[in-house]
Amino acid sequence: MAHPSSSTETAKKIWHNGKLIDWNDANIHIMSHVVHYGSSLFEGIRCYSTPQGPAVFRLREHIQRLHDSCKIYRTELEYPVDQLIAACQEVVRVNGFKECYLRPVVFRGYGPFGVYPLNNPVEVYIASWVWGKYLGQEAIDQGVDVCVASWARMHNNTIPPTAKSAANYMNSQLIKMEAVANGFVEGIALDTDGNVSEGSGENIFLIRGGVLYTPPLASAVLPGITRDSVIQIARNLGYEVREQVIPRAALYVADEVFFTGTAAEITPIRSIDRAKVGSGKRGPITAQLQNEFFAITSGEKEAPGDWLAFVGK
Repeated sequence: MAHPSSSTETAKKIWHNGKLIDWNDANIHIMSHVVHYGSSLFEGIRCYSTPQGPAVFRLREHIQRLHDSCKIYRTELEYPVDQLIAACQEVVRVNGFKECYLRPVVFRGYGPFGVYPLNNPVEVYIASWVWGKYLGQEAIDQGVDVCVASWARMHNNTIPPTAKSAANYMNSQLIKMEAVANGFVEGIALDTDGNVSEGSGENIFLIRGGVLYTPPLASAVLPGITRDSVIQIARNLGYEVREQVIPRAALYVADEVFFTGTAAEITPIRSIDRAKVGSGKRGPITAQLQNEFFAITSGEKEAPGDWLAFVGK
């Protein structure tokens, strides 16, 4: 994922270890463990503008996933889920955002030098900024041109893909840079067995014959919150959804393909390796899922569950 650029509307305050500090004071020492060894776990969460005020999408599920990521890496997170939920809402409130992107991040700070992490302090920050459509509004409406990456996703027994760790995104950077260098917007990575995994920062769905297919977690997939939301929405609309291993060739014969993610939301894919997907534009089922998703996130339609955490005043 990209970080906010100088042109991005950033926040006045950032939450750090239980206190609000100024944006420009959120600094770390160059010798912090995270700088040298990538010991960082994080989340990406969207807060949407609704008639009832700002609402954070599936906040509890995101914070629970952050706790899970920390547990996998033996990182002691002293702030319980409910406290971090309240902290995220406080960050939105104090910065006066109607909508924004939230980035809770947990990392190993300045302490003893060396690979072994457990003697280094654990730092927790929650930052926010205004971030538009990750791949652009045109991408949401018309779809994107992507390629199959030459870089594979990590094997499940090397760096666990189910944890949202910063280290995983070195792999993502290789996938993304290769795609952009070759004239594509994004890359689709395969797992180490050659089956479809995910994009550099998005999960993927294929539609064939009215059935939705998405790779299982065993295909080196992050358990995406938007992925889960789309599965629930699709099933509520009467579609069959199958989580199963997907061979690369299935990409080229799919009726529709789309990415999901907190940043990408639901982004159609109109071509893969210069081959048109379906008619070469956003398909009807993808459009229906988008409409339902955005109606829920905007507060126009009721969610299948307790998906919107309203910030209040």
